[in-house]
Amino acid sequence: MINAIILTGISLLMLVPYLNILAGSFSGGQAILQGKVSVFPVNFTLDHYLAVLNNKAIWKSFGVTIWVTAAGTFLSLFFTSLMGYGLSKSHLKGRSFMMIMIIVTMIFPAPLIPTYLVVKSFGLLDSLSALIIPGLISAFNLVIMITFFKGIPEGLTDAATIDGCDEFNTFGRIILPLSLPSLTTIGLFYAVGYWNGYMSAIMYLRDPGLFTLQVKLRQLLVENDSGSMGSGMLMSIEGIRMATIIVATVPILFIYPLIQKHFIQGAMIGSVKG
Repeated sequence: MINAIILTGISLLMLVPYLNILAGSFSGGQAILQGKVSVFPVNFTLDHYLAVLNNKAIWKSFGVTIWVTAAGTFLSLFFTSLMGYGLSKSHLKGRSFMMIMIIVTMIFPAPLIPTYLVVKSFGLLDSLSALIIPGLISAFNLVIMITFFKGIPEGLTDAATIDGCDEFNTFGRIILPLSLPSLTTIGLFYAVGYWNGYMSAIMYLRDPGLFTLQVKLRQLLVENDSGSMGSGMLMSIEGIRMATIIVATVPILFIYPLIQKHFIQGAMIGSVKG
């Protein structure tokens, strides 16, 4: 009971800033400027959201972010699961060396300038591929997949081989269906990473038409890029910023309740098997 009370209190404290932003997004401009908004809206209004949702640049960056998140998550899951399945086989030649190299990348991540030069040398600058390919496989997620695959009884794959399945059929028809909890967990990690991706877009993109939602949000927060948002007595730049933050955050939050069951199961699998 004590643990529950403490953790509940900490969770509520973590929610306070978010509730403040949510309340501000629904509050009138004068109330925000006068500091009257806490965790409840003051002078309730939807003008800030209407201004954000009527902005074509926001919708375009929203679409770009959705595309990058969907395509990046799918490709990352595909290649991570393939690589994880291969490295889970103890008889694979060179497995130990590859595992060491993977762990090295976790301890010593690639520096910024060499990464930029590699992306530039492959001609990926100013393209959405630059937001996906450099981070296609996460070493941390790969280790989780390897751990999960090693826990699958070899008798299943041996039985499939006896029935005439090759490695790809075994992987697609037997291994992947059994891996749904682990794939769901890792897929959520990848999706959140792509959705919140900011540094890659700043480094590799120059075309404003390719800017992601996070970059557009930064323009609103830092550069006061609200000229196309419109104006009104009940609106303020701060209110528009808060509404934009909510619009950029809520979609990814709705994913978790849909996959909560598989996420918890996958997280437990990755934590108890070593």
